[in-house]
Amino acid sequence: MRAVIAEDSVLLRVGLVKVLEAVGYEVVAAVGDSAALLTAVEEHQPQVVVTDVRMPPGFTDEGVRAALLIRRQWPEVAVLLLSQYVEERYAADLLSSNTSGVGYLLKERVANVDDFVDALQRVASGGTALDPEVVAQLLVRRHRDPLERLTPRERDVLGLMAQGHSNTAIAESLVVSDSAVAKHISSIFTKLELPAADATHRRVLAVLRYLGEG
Repeated sequence: MRAVIAEDSVLLRVGLVKVLEAVGYEVVAAVGDSAALLTAVEEHQPQVVVTDVRMPPGFTDEGVRAALLIRRQWPEVAVLLLSQYVEERYAADLLSSNTSGVGYLLKERVANVDDFVDALQRVASGGTALDPEVVAQLLVRRHRDPLERLTPRERDVLGLMAQGHSNTAIAESLVVSDSAVAKHISSIFTKLELPAADATHRRVLAVLRYLGEG
């Protein structure tokens, strides 16, 4: 699987290259700014992009804007954003149009290689990976009706859904059965007044509601 990395810190960029190559990715380009990122994506057509949120020249939201452009022009390319701090509006921007193949992690997660690789694999496979700290802040800031109807356990389940975990992974994390997770999710759908649809679509709607986008 081909990957492009965009990170202005040389040390972190080299580290990301080594991590990705160690788990079988072909890093076709490793660049230091958003313009070079867009050029590399157009040239190499990678399956996944890992990019910093803030890059030269302004160190504001260059990486996010590049990621949004990539998602519009090459929607088949998965994008994993890395950020030094929790900036939940960037996560919401990235998820506003399409929740498949997107992720947002704090850079400190890269130090835990197993967790980082797991998140990267989920995103590359078309899933979603949100940093737990991002999810926690979104919950604090977005905690209002109809989310207030949810029980603490249901909020735990919805938070893990927002991070991109499957029912089985949620069950393992909360040390409950798969059927218990399924019941919680069904209750979440009911309390959020989501229309009857296929399970995947309702799951995406629930996460968007959780992020304040729906």
